[in-house]
This record gives sequence, C-alpha cells and structure tokens, in this order.
Amino acid sequence: MAINLFKGQKVELTKGNPNLTKILVGLGWDVKKYDGGYDFDLDASAFLLGPNGRVTSDADFIFYHNLKHSSGAVEHTGDNLTGAGDGDDEVIRVDLTRIPQDISRITFTVTIYDADTRRQNFGQVSNAYIHIKDDVSGKELIRYDLAEDFSVETAVTVGELYRSGSDWKFNAIGTGTKGGLKALCVNFGVNV
Repeated sequence: MAINLFKGQKVELTKGNPNLTKILVGLGWDVKKYDGGYDFDLDASAFLLGPNGRVTSDADFIFYHNLKHSSGAVEHTGDNLTGAGDGDDEVIRVDLTRIPQDISRITFTVTIYDADTRRQNFGQVSNAYIHIKDDVSGKELIRYDLAEDFSVETAVTVGELYRSGSDWKFNAIGTGTKGGLKALCVNFGVNV
C-alpha cells in the first residue's frame, strides 16, 4: 500500500526498497468547470539539480521539448495537450541507477501552457496529485494529493527526489508560483 504524504512531508524511497531502480512519476489533475474557449494544457517538467539547487546545463531541464536526459536517467513520455481521461495525465520515468553523481535532486513541476493569454490558473484545477510507482512491478509506493487551493498561480513545484547518502528520498513540496514555466526556469538556472 502506498504512503500518502502531506505537504512538507519527507519519506525514504529506496532505503525500504533496496531493489528499486526504476520509478514512474505520474502526475494527474482535473479541470474545474471552465468555459474560457481554450483547452487546459498542463505540462509536467523535471529539473535535474546540482548541490546549489540549479541545473548544471540547460539539458538538465526535461519537458515537452526535451523529453530525455542525455544520461538516459530521466524521460518524459510525452505532452498531453488536454488532460482528458482518467489516471496519469503526464508521466516521467526515472532510472535511479543512471542519475549522474553531480545531480543531487530532481524537482517535479506542473505549469499551465500559455496561462496568461488563456486567463488560466491553478485555482481552476482540482484533484492534482503526484505518485511514484515501481516501474518494474507497477506497485504504487508514494502518493501526494495536492489539497492546496491555489488561486493565481500558474506553476506548481509538486515534489522532489533527493539524495541522502546512497539512498533516495521524496519531499512533498506543493508550492505555487506566478510566472509559469519561465519563472521556474529562471529559479533553477535554465537560460530563457
């Protein structure tokens, strides 16, 4: 049974699962009643960060235009343009054994594509979550349901994997930001 997390909670990921090498990070959401004339296109991204909390190069930013890290450690499976359907809306696969040693954390975010033009924000999103599954067995290990009621934010830092010695842990972050993907890129050192 999966561990259900609350905002700010940290949990061991690999210490209790010593054979865990490949994980699936699934992100999902629903749109509250919305009639603005545009599809609601949310985008999951991963930032591979060094000890200083910034990318070592722009290639450490995995998103809909850069689906796979050069190490093969992180792969985005593709952009869902509408979020329609049940289950995960976007998926990022991580091979823990291939993460470069200079990467100390991987931060997972969700942003709203073209939010300002479309007049969309996370106040119009419900049932948002992130979960981590063993990508081999399919067993759900961790789940974090975002209960926050965001109102004007156009980007959310959902959670992060981080090194703790030779193990990996997960931190449920759940913080919103104005400025969408550009603001996150600036924060994490990606050239925009």
